[in-house]
Amino acid sequence: MDGELNLTYITLYGYVEMGNYRYLIFLNMFIVYVLSVSFNIIIVYLIWIHQNLHEPMYIFIAALLLNSVVTSTTVYPKLLVDILSEKQVITYSACLLQCFIYYSVSASDFLLLAAMAYDRYVSICKPLQYTTIMTKNVVSVILGYAWVMPACQVAASTILSAQMKLCNFTLKAIFCNNSYYGLYCGTSTVRSIVDMSNLFNLAVLPILFILFTYTRILIISYRRGRNVRKKAAQTCSPHLIILISFSSLCLYDVIIIELDKGSYLHFIMTLQAFLYYPLFNPVVYGLKVKEIFKHLKKLICPAKMI
Repeated sequence: MDGELNLTYITLYGYVEMGNYRYLIFLNMFIVYVLSVSFNIIIVYLIWIHQNLHEPMYIFIAALLLNSVVTSTTVYPKLLVDILSEKQVITYSACLLQCFIYYSVSASDFLLLAAMAYDRYVSICKPLQYTTIMTKNVVSVILGYAWVMPACQVAASTILSAQMKLCNFTLKAIFCNNSYYGLYCGTSTVRSIVDMSNLFNLAVLPILFILFTYTRILIISYRRGRNVRKKAAQTCSPHLIILISFSSLCLYDVIIIELDKGSYLHFIMTLQAFLYYPLFNPVVYGLKVKEIFKHLKKLICPAKMI
């Protein structure tokens, strides 16, 4: 291996011997990728063109779905190429870039889910103040923070990683995730501190805020009667479903390094955990959010809506 960063190649060891199944797996992954990108873009398009969807909740949903498109495009194309390749390799610089995009977008998802929780809290618990609190400027600031802050914090960790010496050139994964920490000769105290800070600021705090917010919604909606409880259930359930599924994904990402990297079970679990999630988002929001479903149904069956 060449010692220079841009000429250093990493072998992806997470792939099992697929044999004749590689073409079936490729076809399955290709279909999921196309469907994922298509469904996400369709929902974003509906939110874009319909004036009644130009509200904070739908804008945050569109931002979350755009993140799903970025995540899919970061992982899927390289994965599809590797499935058909006899040898799966990636340059070290490309691996770091893939990790940076993947984790910064994932952190952005947590912040967007926190923004959705706050939006639902204001809508349900302070309906008369909603328009004065959730203004266009506030929504713009929240979106900017949700995208820029994770990118800056994850970039710091990525830069520190790029300065560390490699002693191993085999990555036990099917794409670049936190398993790349095993490539280094040693550990970095500074990077560990930065990583722990990132985890706390970009994952733990948003989750605590979401739990607190939904607890308040539950308490207040219970006190205000059946109609408020019904509204809370209708508007909050899609976000809670996405939150639970995404949190489970992130938990798996944390413990993945302890699993048997050379097994079929690990290969299948990784595909299930990481690669189907972007398809899950538009399905949940398309079917569970009433206004989006109405426009989606009109788009698919326009004749029936006349």
